[in-house]
Amino acid sequence: MKLKDLPDKRGYFGAYGGRFVPETLLAPLEEVEKAFRAAQKDKSFRRELSGLLRDFAGRPTPLFFARNLSKEFGGPRIYLKREDLCHTGAHKINNALGQVLLAKRLGKPRVIAETGAGQHGVATATACALLGLKCEVFMGVDDCERQSLNVFRMKSMGATVIPVTTGSRTLTDAINEAMRDWVSNVRTTYYCFGSVAGPHPYPWMVREFQSVIGRETITQIRDYEKGDPDALVACVGGGSNAIGLFAPFYDHKKVRFYGVEAGGRGLKPGQHGATLCAGRPGVLHGAYTYLLQDSNGQVLPTHSVSAGLDYPAVGPEHSFYKDTGRAEYVFATDKEALAAFTLLSDVEGITPALESAHAVAFLPKLAKRLGKNKSVVVCLSGRGDKDMLQLQGMVLPPAHRFDFGGPNPSRVRGVRRAR
Repeated sequence: MKLKDLPDKRGYFGAYGGRFVPETLLAPLEEVEKAFRAAQKDKSFRRELSGLLRDFAGRPTPLFFARNLSKEFGGPRIYLKREDLCHTGAHKINNALGQVLLAKRLGKPRVIAETGAGQHGVATATACALLGLKCEVFMGVDDCERQSLNVFRMKSMGATVIPVTTGSRTLTDAINEAMRDWVSNVRTTYYCFGSVAGPHPYPWMVREFQSVIGRETITQIRDYEKGDPDALVACVGGGSNAIGLFAPFYDHKKVRFYGVEAGGRGLKPGQHGATLCAGRPGVLHGAYTYLLQDSNGQVLPTHSVSAGLDYPAVGPEHSFYKDTGRAEYVFATDKEALAAFTLLSDVEGITPALESAHAVAFLPKLAKRLGKNKSVVVCLSGRGDKDMLQLQGMVLPPAHRFDFGGPNPSRVRGVRRAR
């Protein structure tokens, strides 16, 4: 099967995807799909989006050879796709610009969004401010607390942030409330969904907007290597940054994909967000996909040090990649992610978002598998500015060494590294 065949006309990636929504949402979803298909064929829409990605978001983002990190692990050459350098600090702006342009094309004066780590909320607020649309963002109250800086950023751009106090008080319930709002206000409101999850056409549409990441990487890696990289690595919550990197390489069969989920405190129920590692298929937020559920089909609570990975389901395209073996999904624990955050900050002077740190945390194990003379591209999906308040007092103490499975243990600041 080729990428062009995914999803099919009904919005399925193999067995996964579809539209499992109230009847009142079928018409607006069809409206969004029709508008997106028309926009894809419209040269003026593509030109305007390309211009905004270039001049406003700052694309193309660099592909950086992480020489020091590569030496640290003693294995493959490691490259970082620097989505953290996008305007607003993460890959989320790629999708937000595309969807808010679509909302304007549809004549919808009000845009709603959900957010976990706050980056999709910030990106949507930014795009709405630029294009003159009203913006309201649903955010779990627990996420509001640990991502208070992003709450302030959204408000500073005129967006209204609506704290969600129900259920887990995190991303899951923010999506629930956003969908309830959309049902009641479909005539005036566009729902700007932030990931490759949810009902069709969102998993496909968000993939298309985020695929700029992989398309740029295909071109950029040739400046360093003779051809494609041997492996791609990205963190996976809903999975938009990972699909954005993976999908353009889908037909490049020699390139291996590795998605890194939130292992939290370990793979006990309620202690992690590793959906593909520990979940099973079911329906959540309008799509049939892998999710974390108990024996009665009830959605399990999740935990992750990173708000953006604290989600019990995943995009249906990732579920398809898992079942077909096109991608391998692993997990990194909170401790491993924190160690990776400190290591990358220490050896390369780059502070990653806690979500991205999960991808970095898998590199020692991957380096051991691949050995030397191979190349790896890691999607650095966001920068750590948003996490600084949360991280105060949380990063491992300077005298501590934490070995997260690679040929060389990670070293935190203050510990001499082997050269």
